[in-house]
Amino acid sequence: MRGATQAKFAAGAIAIALAATACSSSGSSGGSSSGSNSSGIVSAWWGDPQNPLVPTDTNEVNGGAVLNMIFDGLQHYNPTTGAAELANAQSITTTDQQHFTITLKPGWKFSDGTPVTASSYVDAWNWGAYLPHAQNNTDPFFTSIQGYSAVHPTSGSPTATTMSGLKVVNDTTFTVALTQKFSLWPDTLGYSAFYPLPQSFFKNPTAWEAHPVGNGPYVIQSWTKGTGMQLRPASTYAGAYKPKNGGIDLKVYTSADAAYADLQAGNLDIDNGLSNTALKTVQSDLNGRYLNQPAGINQTISFPLNQANWNTPGAKLVREGISMAIDRPTITKVIFQNTRTPATDWTSPVLGAAGGYSSTLCGDVCTYNPTKAKQLIQQGGGIPGGQLTISYNADGPHKEWVDAVCNSINNALGNQNACVGKPIGTFADFRNQIQNKQMTSAFRTGWQMDYPLIQDFLQPLFYTNAASNDSHYSNPQFDSMVNQANAASDKATAVSDFQQAEKLLVSDLPSIPLWYQNGTVGWSSRVSNVQLDPFSVPVYTNITVNK
Repeated sequence: MRGATQAKFAAGAIAIALAATACSSSGSSGGSSSGSNSSGIVSAWWGDPQNPLVPTDTNEVNGGAVLNMIFDGLQHYNPTTGAAELANAQSITTTDQQHFTITLKPGWKFSDGTPVTASSYVDAWNWGAYLPHAQNNTDPFFTSIQGYSAVHPTSGSPTATTMSGLKVVNDTTFTVALTQKFSLWPDTLGYSAFYPLPQSFFKNPTAWEAHPVGNGPYVIQSWTKGTGMQLRPASTYAGAYKPKNGGIDLKVYTSADAAYADLQAGNLDIDNGLSNTALKTVQSDLNGRYLNQPAGINQTISFPLNQANWNTPGAKLVREGISMAIDRPTITKVIFQNTRTPATDWTSPVLGAAGGYSSTLCGDVCTYNPTKAKQLIQQGGGIPGGQLTISYNADGPHKEWVDAVCNSINNALGNQNACVGKPIGTFADFRNQIQNKQMTSAFRTGWQMDYPLIQDFLQPLFYTNAASNDSHYSNPQFDSMVNQANAASDKATAVSDFQQAEKLLVSDLPSIPLWYQNGTVGWSSRVSNVQLDPFSVPVYTNITVNK
């Protein structure tokens, strides 16, 4: 989804990157001197989430944005640095990097007034991990907890309903036993899969899904699928990020251009789904009310390795050739107006070198070389099926760049029909086809980090049977190296081990790195204090409405 690394050791690199390249003539505050209206409502761009807003079932950006507004977890990722900081947790302690004791801050409540207890976390994690509940967002987040394999076996039926590694000590304390040492584990706990759930959820999950109840800064007042959602400040919220506005009205758009037109007309306050067309003129259109800054997001093209014709030695050469046929520098400049940077690995520059980012890892495979590209594709037996189709969701700003990628490939091959874009209705439709294994050719993929750790850019996407392994890639050597990295006793060793695993992706190429995506947002003149976090999501709680 938004895809994981240890926030603490990446924080310095993130802070430096944001300070160095954020771009707005008005600054992130929006520059209002007229004061603010704490009861003012902010309208913001949105898209329908794929699934109900259950934390363990949501692994895409639209649903994730709302989860982070209505929940707060054991940890919270600082909106400026990305560093993990204690939220609902009073402390997370360990003596051996494998057994952890978690103590909660007292007095936290859900928006229905019931207390947040240790059971709220343990019950939520157990419910999400239980195989019959068929949640999308459990692997790899719960796989490291002892007893996960009993409640979520890779084959057959569960032999337990709860994970043996979770124990409630009292209302404010629980313990977690992992299957092996995992020094980075505490900093993963700000991710939404680890959010707590109230007792009302377990009594009737279907009823809860219709009216989600969380413990975060906002509460859902109303929700009409296909139209939008209204969120208002939660009077029960006990955390550090209390809303500075009277609420957020999320508006569903099926066209990025329509959203931008509404922004210009004053019918929308926040647009972080800017179309490629809008990027060309947004600075002048909005008189500088615009941010363009690095984010923990990368964009890729994935291949369905579950399809026999894409999972052969020859097809691997074809994938290499396709990658070399893509003119990343030109596309990022002309199509994206330098709001993207050509990718050189499968992570993000916001991690910094110390966090695992590499400017050289992909090497020649990610370097434009049309002559070599044509040779490799021919050597590999040609594109399976005779034509490469690249599927994408039509309700997002993807057609222009997909067409540009195909034009680059067609020019390299001297065949204007070698590659074509394949639009698929909505984001939800698109994701459903991927998860239902209906893809037969290439398709666009992207990853927004869940937490700033190299682990999150690799394990959820490429570990065998991982929840977001859209390409169905499986390499036992990669899995073994990821396990070794997770067991490292210190962060530097873990990062190095993960980088060794990532090298296998260069040779196997289950997906092609395209570019790193900046976070961009434009806003209306009626709001101020607009900020993007390192995940490229607006910091909704900080936005103020001008008087």
